Amino acid sequence: MQRFNTLLTQPELNELNQRTLEAQTSQKLWAEIAPDGLANHSHISSIKNKQFTVYANNNAVAAKIKLLIPSLLIQLEKQGYEVTAIRIKVQAKSNPLPTPKSTKSLSSEAVSQLQKLELQLSGTTLGDSLTRLLKNANK
Repeated sequence: MQRFNTLLTQPELNELNQRTLEAQTSQKLWAEIAPDGLANHSHISSIKNKQFTVYANNNAVAAKIKLLIPSLLIQLEKQGYEVTAIRIKVQAKSNPLPTPKSTKSLSSEAVSQLQKLELQLSGTTLGDSLTRLLKNANK
């Protein structure tokens, strides 16, 4: 435990901790001033050189935020932040490959029950649907 506490007092970690706190504060601020839904599809960096950088997940979100820059600057000013510009950057997230759907098969008992029901309902729309279902189940 002593070695771990010694690590926490390193100047590099203090700087990292400070940056993390700044980022958390900025993200809370963004959640307050961003319109509903946009905060969920974007995040920000801390305020540097009177400039706020917003990272949007896609072009549509970036375009919407660009339209709102004047009102966002006014809101920031009202909250006491000295921000003269908001930069928008698109930071697209990579989508993981879709997982293939697992095929589910009917048990033999279920198939036999559906076949009985199909015979009872033959000639009706439901009976025709059961026929198609059973053809797909037997593949």
